[in-house]
Amino acid sequence: MHRIKRGLQGGFLTMAGLSYAGLAHAQEASLSAGDTAWVLTATALVLFMSLPGLALFYGGLVRAKNYLSVLMKIYAIAALASVIWIIAGYSIAFGDANNVWGGLDNLFLKNLGRDAVSGTIPESVFLAFQMTFAVITPGLIVGAFVERVKFLPVMIFTALWILVVYAPVTHWIWGGGWLADKGVIDFAGGLVVHATAGISALVYVLMLGARKGFPHELAVPHRPAVVMIGASMLWVGWFGFNGGSQLAADGGAGMALLVTHIAASVGTLSWVVMESISNKKPTLVGAATGTIAGLATVTPAAGVLGPGGALLIGLAGGLVCYFAVHLIRIRLKIDDSLDVFAVHGVGGILGILLLPFLSSTALGGTGDGNIGTQLLGTGAVIAWSAIASFVILIVLKLTLGLRVTEEQEYEGLDTSLHGESAYN
Repeated sequence: MHRIKRGLQGGFLTMAGLSYAGLAHAQEASLSAGDTAWVLTATALVLFMSLPGLALFYGGLVRAKNYLSVLMKIYAIAALASVIWIIAGYSIAFGDANNVWGGLDNLFLKNLGRDAVSGTIPESVFLAFQMTFAVITPGLIVGAFVERVKFLPVMIFTALWILVVYAPVTHWIWGGGWLADKGVIDFAGGLVVHATAGISALVYVLMLGARKGFPHELAVPHRPAVVMIGASMLWVGWFGFNGGSQLAADGGAGMALLVTHIAASVGTLSWVVMESISNKKPTLVGAATGTIAGLATVTPAAGVLGPGGALLIGLAGGLVCYFAVHLIRIRLKIDDSLDVFAVHGVGGILGILLLPFLSSTALGGTGDGNIGTQLLGTGAVIAWSAIASFVILIVLKLTLGLRVTEEQEYEGLDTSLHGESAYN
């Protein structure tokens, strides 16, 4: 990701003798129609990941009586996160106040003009692309606390979390902040998206407690076919997620798209093999989960990997996340309901740490990355995500409360919270 630059401000305006026609020509020369068209397309693809991809993926994994409650949370978060991003999130993430905090100089996008550019694309397009990341990241957290959480506290948590966790971390890494200065590489969100969401989800679950009957009395996913459909939408949308993060229609975007698909494929197959060995019966839900594990793991490294590295990182993502799911949910009995930490958190962090090794030119990569700086970035993001999320949640727990009553949980959140039912 690159920091924004406005083509009609700063240096352009200080050039002595530059006529209005010359200024217009300079702006046109800095914009690329191809790059703009690609990032516009990628923006739509990333939003498609949330609506309806993530909603269906998560919705199919819960019990029938909670199906609509999951869709409602993802849908409402998409709208809320967009508004928060416009009001202050973008300013905090990509402002110029200092290398820790972007500042509030661009509240309500008051400095955005039609002629503002970011690299070779309009700033409005860059802003919208980044907004779709701000939408899906808190949406990922929903999978951790399904079937037992109140609606209003989730919305308040989301708004505060974007401002306090997501936007500052984005600034640190993609907005020219202190981790960018240190040389941390996170191409499309291993730390910014997956680690922040995964760690915060784990904190949420530990403070919320497990569902009634966990782990022995809970039913299996009520719509495995819907899970697969949602995962397929995520797979396709991820081409925009990773390929669009190049912010240009060039060879880098093409390679990012290719390695994304390779890692997803290997992650899928590795999960199928592991289930075949352990359970003798590979499942559709397992295959879809392996896809997401491969995708989450390749995300931070998609800009520096070659095909060889993608094969290895997809395999690592599938295997490590498979064992992480069993460790978190079965061995430690932590009710991270839809494996947000085990898949997204572990996968994103794994990709960050494997990046310096698998980006080797011998594997077709760029050779970029340093394990020391990657460890520094990982530690900082984990610590801040955990501490800030805990503070937000403890305040909400002491005021509004986090979880529904036992009666509401037993009845199901579709009818008890939203007065609707998915099935008649």
